[in-house]
Amino acid sequence: MRYAILILLCSISLSGCLSSKKEEQQKTPIKPNLLIVLSDQHSYDMVGAYGNTQVITPNLDKFAKEGMLLENSFSNQPVCTPFRGMLMSGMHPLKNGAFTNDCPLLPNKSVLLAQKLKKEGYQTAYIGKWHLLGGDRDRGIPKGDLRYGFDKVITNNCHLDFRAYKSFFWNEKGEKEFFDEWEVYGQTKQALTYLDTIDKSKPFALVVSWHPPHDWGKKKGKDGKSHYRYDTLDELMSMYNPDSIKVRQGIEPTPDLIEMYHGHMSMISGVDKAFGMLMNKLKETNLENNTLTVFTADHGDMLESYGAILPKQYPYDYSNRTPFLIKYPKKIKPNSKSDVLFGNLDFMPTILGFMDIQSEQKYDGKDLSGALLTNDQTAVDFVPIFNFERGTVKKHSWRGVITKAYTFTMNGGDNPLEMNNVLFDRKNDPNQLNNLFYNPVYKNKRLELEKLTYESMASFNDKFYVEKDFKSVEPEETWEYNYSKSPVELFENKINQTK
Repeated sequence: MRYAILILLCSISLSGCLSSKKEEQQKTPIKPNLLIVLSDQHSYDMVGAYGNTQVITPNLDKFAKEGMLLENSFSNQPVCTPFRGMLMSGMHPLKNGAFTNDCPLLPNKSVLLAQKLKKEGYQTAYIGKWHLLGGDRDRGIPKGDLRYGFDKVITNNCHLDFRAYKSFFWNEKGEKEFFDEWEVYGQTKQALTYLDTIDKSKPFALVVSWHPPHDWGKKKGKDGKSHYRYDTLDELMSMYNPDSIKVRQGIEPTPDLIEMYHGHMSMISGVDKAFGMLMNKLKETNLENNTLTVFTADHGDMLESYGAILPKQYPYDYSNRTPFLIKYPKKIKPNSKSDVLFGNLDFMPTILGFMDIQSEQKYDGKDLSGALLTNDQTAVDFVPIFNFERGTVKKHSWRGVITKAYTFTMNGGDNPLEMNNVLFDRKNDPNQLNNLFYNPVYKNKRLELEKLTYESMASFNDKFYVEKDFKSVEPEETWEYNYSKSPVELFENKINQTK
């Protein structure tokens, strides 16, 4: 009898403990997972959900209907490395160090995105294009601070040949391994494997960064001139009929341009297919409802619009306006859209805001999570846009702002390009075919936006630094191998030395 009573008491005690533990677990909020998917050199107008009826992107279109589409997402500096530096830090390029391509993101200036998430208990991984290491692109990412908080990094840093047996990655042993298929598919399978092997009791943060639809070199065109190359897998190219391809409004549809569009859109359809594979994996593993998923791009591609000779670095929408799709079933209503002005400086604080993760870090961008959910048009007056050049005399040093009504930029440097002095009426000239910069009727508007630009620059300690300025403070180890001082710090040191 005594034993029976003892067993009964133990059972009651154990039941109480289990119940208490279960209640404690229920009180602890479940942290959301994070999946960031990036394409490269992918303009906003090259996704079906943004109104393009000829580009084939069924998975991205479906994803847009399941979440939110941002109508006004801009790359503050439409260049690969600077975008990635801002994405990971929430800091202006003059402060984080990654102010032009192949200048590294400084590891010691702030708590970076993956570092913050790691402190919050997240498993962190990065797969695909990195382009933050600086210097020689053909090297792996060393373990330690230069992985910026990512536990697992599978990347080739930056390599623009996506073909099977040409594309590769550096494995955990620091060895180069070649993909036996198109790079996007190989990297996507690496991501799927990662999702199969994560610790399901902990949240994860995964970045999947694809190179395509970035060009992969140049070739001589039918007109005898050099053009960027976009051709890709036959299975993707066959999805389009070249005879029916249309180019952007106001652009002459030359045979070479049609060929560029054909390859570019074909790669985008391949990216779309890979994105669908990732979404299917989230569903199969029951991770979909508790995962905040973002699809965006580092910048767009001019595709020779307006006579541009480069794919990016211009203050035009085709260069700096990007697709931005976000899904988080616990907060974001399906098939929603936001017109709020959004720059990638806002990315880190906004993502942390959606995830209810508090941060004491002072960002150069804003947490716009609440504004996006309510489509609060008063949250942002303008997005600052800029581009920096270093070391040599080039033509793409410019600063400006984008408001709901206008795009404005002004040139700097020793050899300015008139094409980068722009004033566009965003409402009445959405295709940016009528530059009002030199129109006397708009002089007051131009001066108003110029003043706003200088005020914005001052908030970032930018004194309209151009090529010769960066050359004057270049570290002994060169900008490409500078891992200690930001441009702002070096300029301040120079000023203090002259006092």
